[in-house]
Amino acid sequence: MKLYSAAAIGLILVLLLSACFGSKDAAPSPAPGAGANQGDLQQTALILLDVFKPIAFEKPIGIEHRSGDPDAVYVVEQPGRIVRANLTKPDAKPKLVLDIADRVNDKGNEQGLLGLAFHPKRPNQAYVNYTTDTHTVIARFDADPNDPERLDPASEKVLLTYKQPYTNHNGGQLAFGPDGYLYIASGDGGNGGDPQNNAQNLQSLLGKILRIDVDKEADGRAYAIPPDNPFIASGAPEIYAYGLRNPWRFSFDSATGKLWAADVGQSTLEEIDLIEKGKNYGWRVREGTACYQPKTGCETAGLTEPIHTYGRDLGISITGGYVYRGSKLPALTGWYLYSDYGTGTLWGLMQRSDGTADNRTLLETGENITSFGTDAAGELYICTQSGRIFRLAQA
Repeated sequence: MKLYSAAAIGLILVLLLSACFGSKDAAPSPAPGAGANQGDLQQTALILLDVFKPIAFEKPIGIEHRSGDPDAVYVVEQPGRIVRANLTKPDAKPKLVLDIADRVNDKGNEQGLLGLAFHPKRPNQAYVNYTTDTHTVIARFDADPNDPERLDPASEKVLLTYKQPYTNHNGGQLAFGPDGYLYIASGDGGNGGDPQNNAQNLQSLLGKILRIDVDKEADGRAYAIPPDNPFIASGAPEIYAYGLRNPWRFSFDSATGKLWAADVGQSTLEEIDLIEKGKNYGWRVREGTACYQPKTGCETAGLTEPIHTYGRDLGISITGGYVYRGSKLPALTGWYLYSDYGTGTLWGLMQRSDGTADNRTLLETGENITSFGTDAAGELYICTQSGRIFRLAQA
């Protein structure tokens, strides 16, 4: 998500027009065992189903599901609310689950309530990521004992805060990994070009993927540090990976456990990374695969290459998605689905067995896609700037 100038808005219009003529994608060569082949994908026409029409949500920027509640998805609204939407009764008014708008600052385009994750073993506990006037807050809320579907706003327990020097590049994604730890996406702190060089600074929590153990408390913290976090001795112990600009949505592949992240670019390239412990993803030394500071001759030793990048001919702000593991679209099994906020193009990315990737255009949605999510069955949903929630389906 970005703030756009008039010139950038004009670029969006140009890109939308050019998208009508299609794009030239590499022919896919799925990794063995992916469950899809080129013919299947070419023969699968996709559409977006407006799930809760005529209901519109207020600035939806996240969709999560909750263990023990397979008939619902939980929609994160940027001003500071979480609502439960019933998949079996899509015409029913969504139920308010949590309202913390009184403590959330959403004045900036990239501020607000930005992330939600339910504890995988204790679904009566929810973890959120939101911004105040000055800080990012990671906090836990417990279910209301009188109404377990709801979260009690008075139960807030703040786990972690870190200062935001500017209003943009706040990251915001939360997710529990296969290891049971909570992962947190933090942007570089904002402005342009990471002027404080936060992403490369191992003493700063900005421009990172963080990992904490919320099931324990230790060393005066409201959480514990996983013992194998890579920078316990040399930096901030919460850091799992670094060198990121503004990771706007990451997700774990439910089948392989791999961590996929989309990192919004500065002015040239958008990128997708496979996040691994201790790796440096290059910002602000590089933007994607291009030198950023310095503009030429940058030192690339020790930097991890993105799995895929695209330039301004295709879009302006990446929105990360999920590796599809549902059952209704078998041709998409194993493909990482993501989009561009500016153009609304939906792509599928398949990692080859040699580590490289194939990319294919799946759908020109015409929507400003702010986020993705899945239901309990692994079906894929899309949030849009217009307030609609769509499910990806076969035409």
